[in-house]
This record gives sequence, C-alpha cells and structure tokens, in this order.
Amino acid sequence: MDPTLSLFAETGAYLKGHFRLTSGLHSPEYLQCALVLQHPQYAESLGQAMAARLQVSENGTTNTKPDTVVAPAMGGLMIGHEVARALGTRSIFTERDADGKMTLRRGFTIRPGERCVVVEDVITTGGSTKEVVDLLRSLGAEVLAAGSIIDRSGGQADVGVPRVALVSMQVTAWKPEACPLCAEGVPVVKPGSRPGSQPEV
Repeated sequence: MDPTLSLFAETGAYLKGHFRLTSGLHSPEYLQCALVLQHPQYAESLGQAMAARLQVSENGTTNTKPDTVVAPAMGGLMIGHEVARALGTRSIFTERDADGKMTLRRGFTIRPGERCVVVEDVITTGGSTKEVVDLLRSLGAEVLAAGSIIDRSGGQADVGVPRVALVSMQVTAWKPEACPLCAEGVPVVKPGSRPGSQPEV
C-alpha cells in the first residue's frame, strides 16, 4: 500500500459511508486528513514529502523556491504550515468572509511579485484551491504551483497552475440529485465540520 494511504488506514482516517463533501458532491468514501495530521510526526513527514514534490517541475528541474505557502482554512492549515517549515518559508492562510468569498484576514498581506504555492489537504474539484490562486494573482503574486495530500479527482481538477499530490485517486462522487445513497434513504454526513459529525436531516 502507498505510504500515505497506510497512514490513513493506521489512523482510521479512511472512512466509508455516505458523505457530503465541501464541494457539495456526495460520496461513499471520505479521507479525514485531520485524523492523520493530529499526529505531529505524520504531519511533519507529509509536509516534507509535499515540499519535495513542489520543488521539482514536470521535467525534473528544481523550481524557484517560494516566498510563502498559502493554505485555505480550515483543511489546509496544518499541512500548509508543515510544508512551509520544510521549505523554510512563511505560512499564511485564507478564510471566507461573510459573503463566502475567499480573502486574507488577520493582518496577512501579499507583496506584488511574491512567489507563492497553495497547499490544501484534499482536492476534489479544486474549487477552493482555484479561489486562492485567483485571490493571490489579484494581489500581484506569482503562483508557482499547488499541492495537496490527496487528489480525489484522479488528476482532473484544474486549478490554473501546475499541481502535485502525494496520492491521486479516482473516488466516486455524485451530485445530490443523482446520489443513489440518497435514493435509498441513507442519512448523509458532513464530516469534519462539527464535533460528532451528525447525519443531516
């Protein structure tokens, strides 16, 4: 088994059931990165592995070292910090405002020309990462690449910059109206956002 997926299995982070993903899609599988990242030694090793991949381009040459790692909150916070530590750069994060728009808060700023990479825990459609890439570009940053621990799109998600993942897999996902588990009446769970992650009614 892939070393990264072994960590998910070991920590009980590879879940099966009926889940509503951040993208709104429904899936019978869920990878709960927080259950892996709660262990500092695993977070550190995953951060080092992603940092190494982010520094090598598709043709095998070393990319320019970024100035800053930027992660969308909440999922990207821990892995973004560990990637930044491995790269020897600063780590900041974006948050959604009251209108749901991705933004920088807490005094974080980006200088024009600043070299950034965007780091997330899991990519499904790539929507959150793409929002961060667009935000950074609107502030004048040079976005070198994006990375995630897990790529659920099987390499299909387009975030507007070169992208790497420690694990790429094609996981079944449905629109809610086409979800067979919903049709069977199986309660749907939105994991990770609230203690206990209760089924939705």
